[in-house]
Amino acid sequence: MACARGLGWVLLSALLQPVAPWGARTDARLRQCDAPKSQSDMNSFLWTVKRTPPLPPSYLYGTIHVPYTRVWDFIPDISKRAFRNSHNVFFELDLTDPLTVSKLTSCQLLPHGENLQTLLPRDLYRRLKRHLDYVKHMMPYWMTADQRGRGLYADYLFNAIAGNWERKRPVWVMLMVNSLTEWDVRSRGTPVLDLFLAQEAERMGKTTGAVERVEEQCHPLNGLNFSQVLFALNQTLLQHEGVRAGSLQGAYTTEDLITHYNCGDLSSIIFNHDNSQLPHFINSSLPAYERTTAQQIDSYFRQELIYKRNERMARRVSALLQRNPNQTYFFAFGAGHFLGNHSVLDILRQDGYVIDHVQR
Repeated sequence: MACARGLGWVLLSALLQPVAPWGARTDARLRQCDAPKSQSDMNSFLWTVKRTPPLPPSYLYGTIHVPYTRVWDFIPDISKRAFRNSHNVFFELDLTDPLTVSKLTSCQLLPHGENLQTLLPRDLYRRLKRHLDYVKHMMPYWMTADQRGRGLYADYLFNAIAGNWERKRPVWVMLMVNSLTEWDVRSRGTPVLDLFLAQEAERMGKTTGAVERVEEQCHPLNGLNFSQVLFALNQTLLQHEGVRAGSLQGAYTTEDLITHYNCGDLSSIIFNHDNSQLPHFINSSLPAYERTTAQQIDSYFRQELIYKRNERMARRVSALLQRNPNQTYFFAFGAGHFLGNHSVLDILRQDGYVIDHVQR
């Protein structure tokens, strides 16, 4: 049972790992943020939902999908106190429910026992297999001594993430390929921040829950038409093949994402990539007809994975607050859901909630 549960966390972690948007335009400002030195320098991803006294406040907290150890020391004490003082902690998905992992796994599989080898064009399938063979070969060299010391081995990890890849839908294989970079492999075995908070909430006896169902996150990803999926998978492979050949480098990486988070940079651009979990396909080198396809995919996922989800999440936050007005809630969602246009904050404010950003 312990092994099955551990495998479940690895699978879930594969979905929650960040995707580096290869090919996006480099912005020099991304690398110019110094980490804060003290509590007074820290900026938070915490917002207070104020309610008329004697009703207690509730909290909205922006997380990041990276190992919690990389950001925990930079999270202000006020955010940690809000978490500790809240009886109810809600996430996007219920990360402590084994059924969530099971449903996520089922959602990724091709229907009717189909197989990628018969579904994909021959050349694309061969390139995919070649790349995964390369990753499997490199994984023992990518892993750290600390990971091996904790009993996490390359074969186990590769099989946990990619062992059933020929049975997966191409869009999920695309995400899987993006989660098999050297950086991401080296950070496996440590819970991402969302999962760590869920485990802490469970350990502290808090009431935990979710504002979304697995199907609501899965179905949009499965909603691309086949030609769009082939384009996305091909572009993803081209990007990773370019990195392997040394001819392409990510414009901003997970390290940049961590730096922005630790510095409290409330810029929506980089966090929306962490939120949607998708690579960035639009770049000036694409021919016009491919650029149109890339823009269609980008627009579709922006609508389905950001705007529609923000609307749904805000409605369910509001329903919980109204149903239990005397209780304190701590809602922990990906930071991108609170930033940019048509955010969860915008929708709640339109509904009359008073929401303040907690600066320190």
